[in-house]
Amino acid sequence: MTAIKDSVVLVTGGSRGVGKALVEELYARGAGKVYATARDPRTVTHPDAVGLALEVTDPASVAAVAEQAQDVTVLINNAGVATGTRFLTSSLDDIRQEFETNFYGPLLLARAFVPVIERNGGGHILNVHSVLSWIAEGGAYSASKAALWSQTNSLRLALQPRGIGVTGLHMGYVDTDMAAHVDGSKAKPEDIAAAALDGIESNAWEVLGDELTRTVKAGLSGDPADLYRQLGR
Repeated sequence: MTAIKDSVVLVTGGSRGVGKALVEELYARGAGKVYATARDPRTVTHPDAVGLALEVTDPASVAAVAEQAQDVTVLINNAGVATGTRFLTSSLDDIRQEFETNFYGPLLLARAFVPVIERNGGGHILNVHSVLSWIAEGGAYSASKAALWSQTNSLRLALQPRGIGVTGLHMGYVDTDMAAHVDGSKAKPEDIAAAALDGIESNAWEVLGDELTRTVKAGLSGDPADLYRQLGR
């Protein structure tokens, strides 16, 4: 198990939304240092966080951050993007860009930080997925999160013998800028952050952050029409 207290954590997308809540909860639990990345590190507002500039799709940027953060023991891949792409109408460049951010970005970070975490005696990786890892919404966002879920499962198997735990965090809509256009029930970022860190500390394989996510996960073994009511016969 990985203790948060005294750990050194890097949170991508750490300046707002769930990422900001994670930074705050990490310090509340006694983390020794938190690196919070953003394209513009000046947007990182926590007074104790170490802001670092990062573009997760740029291998050179990822390598530069890894060089600056050689004491990391926990990596949280939170940065993501949802642009509303549609498979049949959006440009392939736009679809690829979501995969670059949501799938290849976390992979680049993992490849850069696994040797760091291993040298520091082991630790943990948390990948932020979505309930849409399990429900297709017609575009690249859900597909990229489904691919990230598979990546997380593979990394868990590869890294367990190397002393690095891997947890996947799934949740539905959260009350952040990304979901500002959505009406209806939304989880609080603070609640999701607390559940995520509980998952790290207990070495959970997955964290299901809300009731919607738990319901969808439970339905994966059923008929597709159970999840996609528009397929009803």
